[in-house]
Amino acid sequence: MRETAAEVAKLQQLLDAVYPRATEHLRSIIRGPNQLDADAMVRILTGMRVLNLATVTARGEPRISAVDGHFLHARWVFTTAGSAAKARHLSVRPAASAAYVDAERIGVFAHGQVEFLTPEHADFAEIEEYMVKHYGDSPSSWGPDIVYCRLQPTWMVGYGDKATLLAAGVEKKRKK
Repeated sequence: MRETAAEVAKLQQLLDAVYPRATEHLRSIIRGPNQLDADAMVRILTGMRVLNLATVTARGEPRISAVDGHFLHARWVFTTAGSAAKARHLSVRPAASAAYVDAERIGVFAHGQVEFLTPEHADFAEIEEYMVKHYGDSPSSWGPDIVYCRLQPTWMVGYGDKATLLAAGVEKKRKK
């Protein structure tokens, strides 16, 4: 967990703003003690998670692919080849959706805008350090055109089953 208190508070504000606007169907599924709050989300989403990332082609056709997602500072970060279709889509249409789902144990869904992080970006060094620690080497060494991306969420919800919340040590903190 690398989030500051301010980042957790900002994430909670987003979750609180989004949930009342969600569809009745979604609210009937993600509700009560299984609805993740920001504290639970940042505690559960540690390490690498296979993230399903949806982008849109120039013709408006949806495309989905998987990336290694890392929830850092309450936002999803991932890398890919600059020549990958998803990178090309995002460079001209940065809107994206992401989902992390582990059976019925946990699900986090987000929509937002993807930003490309270059070595000159203020957050790049910390992200690079994290990635090297996680993978053992820099993703930049994996190919000639690796890009670092971060999803700035404008919409996010999540659920966790009781066992997942207990294992993460957040069940007692949850609102009933």
